[in-house]
Amino acid sequence: MKLKDLKGTSQEQGRLHQKLWELTQTYKVGGVLPSASDLSRARASLPESLTDEGAGFESTAQHILNDLVPAFNRSSISPNYYGFVTGGITPAALFADNLVSAYDQNVQVHLAEHSISTDVEATALGLLADLLRLDQHHWSNGTFTTGGTASNIHGLACGREFVLRAVAKRKGIDVDSVGEYGLFELIHATGLSGIQVLTTFPHSSLTKAAGILGIGRANVKSMCRDDHYLQFDLERLEAELARPDKASIVAISCGEVNTGHFATSSLAEMESLRRLCDKYGAWLHADGAFGIFGRVLEGTEFSTITKGCEGLELADSIAGDAHKLLNVPYDCGFFLCRHSGEAEKVFQNANAAYLTGGQSGAPSIPSPLNIGMENSRRFRALPAYASLVAYGRAGYREMLQKQIRLSRMIAGWIFDHPKYNALPELASKDALLDQTYIIVLLSAKDEELNDNLTKRINATSKMWVSGSSWQGRPACRIAISNWRVEEERDFALVTDVLDSVAGGRS
Repeated sequence: MKLKDLKGTSQEQGRLHQKLWELTQTYKVGGVLPSASDLSRARASLPESLTDEGAGFESTAQHILNDLVPAFNRSSISPNYYGFVTGGITPAALFADNLVSAYDQNVQVHLAEHSISTDVEATALGLLADLLRLDQHHWSNGTFTTGGTASNIHGLACGREFVLRAVAKRKGIDVDSVGEYGLFELIHATGLSGIQVLTTFPHSSLTKAAGILGIGRANVKSMCRDDHYLQFDLERLEAELARPDKASIVAISCGEVNTGHFATSSLAEMESLRRLCDKYGAWLHADGAFGIFGRVLEGTEFSTITKGCEGLELADSIAGDAHKLLNVPYDCGFFLCRHSGEAEKVFQNANAAYLTGGQSGAPSIPSPLNIGMENSRRFRALPAYASLVAYGRAGYREMLQKQIRLSRMIAGWIFDHPKYNALPELASKDALLDQTYIIVLLSAKDEELNDNLTKRINATSKMWVSGSSWQGRPACRIAISNWRVEEERDFALVTDVLDSVAGGRS
């Protein structure tokens, strides 16, 4: 096959890029999921085996656009996809992501004369810290990851490093790095029975991280108050921190995934957690997910949310998802650490000569392969950089305000509806609205309807919600995270669907 056939002409590529742009900038109400016929046709079009000659660029491009794209869901390009907290892709991020694929930079080794990519990533992390009202000087230590799961792994890994090294130091054991000597050896040498993660209602990725890191899923323990499903019982927490046989990491859910609520509600609570961690040598990790973006908000309208984000600068590490409320493409998360050098103790690469050759002196930007778990990855910082530069703090504040206001409009409507429960069930509508962030959790009062509620809503194809549960009953979760939100338009669509599924208000 000729090279021309392999790459396609520049005119063909330009035309197809234009079609792709048009596809991603338009959506049809009622077109959140692919139709059964589109799915069937796409599956039938998949080749059963690899051909010798290949189909060529033009034919393959047409196959993907005409057969496969119609069978994709519209999770990022439709404002009415309310399932996973997917977010959307801003135009600036989409533009940058196309360049990421075209130029395919290696962003793992900082070579100052080789590419600007590592400088861009370092700058993007600083801009992200600015957006989240974190001091760049203390919080630009970090990296972009594949998502929240990888970011939580980074946070617990640094915590594991810190707490075991602290115990070893107290016992007079000279250890520079857990990553160097090994988890089992240090636990044995210090006489500990293990490490525990003390938290409240954690996201599943935190438990997954504990399993991967050898901490153990069973050692992720709930410290919830008896009268609240999410907030810390500080007496129970201190009793666990004081155990002489355990080293501890405290993890805060900043935006619990089922309700969107926060594990803390004031700076004073964060200060109490910080004091306890300092007293007992524990690491304080915040799973920021989507909740941390509440730090862009201002004013009394969102005071409950801003209070839930207060004091996160007191944590030792923060994990977050950029593909959520930053509205950049999958895969993109971020990890920030308040302690420079901690991540390098965990993730230091046993550098091959070709990874350090050509550098003179100490680089101002550390090679990312020494501060994260990947040695090869995509230049995922560029879409984040582009979006932050393009829209600034005010642009992101406006996006989030619209998402919260729509969530509160829907939550209030559900509270008043005779056939639905707004969850968690609070004493008043004002209390519900005050705590609503970007997630609305609901159930039907009728058991038969409730058992099939998610299926019935999604069968309309006008919107898509995820199934969940609350206090032993099935529930539906509406998660609003797309920059394309328009409050009045989307409120009308959502309430029309919910009303029709419930058979009206009578």
